[in-house]
Amino acid sequence: MDPIITPDKLRAVPELSYLTATNVARYRAVMTYCYTEYQRLKYWLRPEEVHAGVLAWGVLDGYTLEQCMSDLESLKSWGNLASRHDGGRALSVEEYMRKKSQYMLTQYAIEIERMLEALEQVKGYGGSLETTYFDTITSCIHEVRLRALEFEPGEALSHWEQLYEAFKTMHENAADFIASIHSIQAEEMMATEGFLALKDNLVHYLQHFVKGLQRSAYKIEGQLQRIGDGLRDAYVQKVIEGELAKPRLEAGKSAEELEQELQQGWANLQRWFVGDALEPSELTLLERATKDAIAKVVRSAVRLQERRRGGVSRRRDLETLARRFAQLEQVEDAHRLAAYAFGLFATRHMQGQDERGTERADVSSWDEAPNVRLIRSRSRRRIGRTAAEPMRSHAASRAAYREQVQRQLEEERQFVRRMQALGSVRIGEMPVLRMHERLRLLQWIGRCTAAASRSFETADGHRITLSVPEDARDVAVLRSEDGELTMRNYGLEVAAGQEASTHG
Repeated sequence: MDPIITPDKLRAVPELSYLTATNVARYRAVMTYCYTEYQRLKYWLRPEEVHAGVLAWGVLDGYTLEQCMSDLESLKSWGNLASRHDGGRALSVEEYMRKKSQYMLTQYAIEIERMLEALEQVKGYGGSLETTYFDTITSCIHEVRLRALEFEPGEALSHWEQLYEAFKTMHENAADFIASIHSIQAEEMMATEGFLALKDNLVHYLQHFVKGLQRSAYKIEGQLQRIGDGLRDAYVQKVIEGELAKPRLEAGKSAEELEQELQQGWANLQRWFVGDALEPSELTLLERATKDAIAKVVRSAVRLQERRRGGVSRRRDLETLARRFAQLEQVEDAHRLAAYAFGLFATRHMQGQDERGTERADVSSWDEAPNVRLIRSRSRRRIGRTAAEPMRSHAASRAAYREQVQRQLEEERQFVRRMQALGSVRIGEMPVLRMHERLRLLQWIGRCTAAASRSFETADGHRITLSVPEDARDVAVLRSEDGELTMRNYGLEVAAGQEASTHG
């Protein structure tokens, strides 16, 4: 349940001072003895009884009665002990002269000692994944939906305590168990060989919880969604009446505080199983965390098995395989045996632009010309010095590239002149184009559609203008030597620019 922060809850806690004081060993011994006697239903203790009980343990050397009385008064000043006057008869002058008191643990001190006793029993996170809590919650929610108005106040209080205790215990145990799987101790244990014997039981345990969660928890979600605000408020009021009907000797919580606390508890229950519009339910997160834990356990087991297999010598198997290869007479048979024994070798993916000779989709990659790529070694080993090499000349490659660029420009000029002769022409009116002309035309259309003016200028200064049909259903077929392409019936116009006119 979410805490309600008030100024009183932000105060210092002097009752914890004895845990960090200078004489912490003496204070802890006194408090432990008082708490042990409290569990035996002996509440008020005299200093002599406390001193004798601590000395009997033999943990404090030279511990005097005066020191014990001083420790009792210090604990009283911190609020751990309450005192009252001891009205018994004095048996000596020293007892008569000494102020006689009896001491009892306060409620804060009892809870602190209970906490310390529980902390001493902690061994790791603990926790468990039990599906029986889901059955209890399902039964309680079902009763709330059916007979919330029929509950007596005492019955409603007992019913709520059973419901929320099952919910709280289930949530805490599940959170602790999932945390234990991700702890450092679990990581170390999963790296040992003994984990393989535990793996199957652990995976079965997690899978059983996931199945129970999916079977029962979603029933709870459906039941909660059917309980309206009016039915919930009526149920909460009966629980409050049952709580207020308890006889108390001290001041308890008011009806408003109890209602706020119970409404918050029901909201926690609703959020855990149903969720809200901003975040998924805790139920979904728990299911996801459990499945991740299963995957983690399986991965750890696979790594252990691979490491175990890696240490096994395969010399005998390799010798047998080598003899099989030696007995073969045909290279084709050796290739088949290698394929069965080793399978496909690891592939390497090359990144770059393929130089395809055609755009046809039905052409196999095996029919294309190979693209040669220079691969550099990734080895970090220093390569030894070699003899000096003469400077390489790239004049031939530059000349070939220049010739290729000039040839492409000449092809573009010819296509520009051809399009200019056609004037303003639409896609449906164009003649059959060659493959490189089709690629050039599609390149023009792409450049025009990318520009805001729907036009651009070529290297020779010709302006290409594109007109887009208003009707999207106005389509045409662009015919070329390598196929037909259905597209929008664009209009193209080639006009000579200023640079082209001067050049002409």
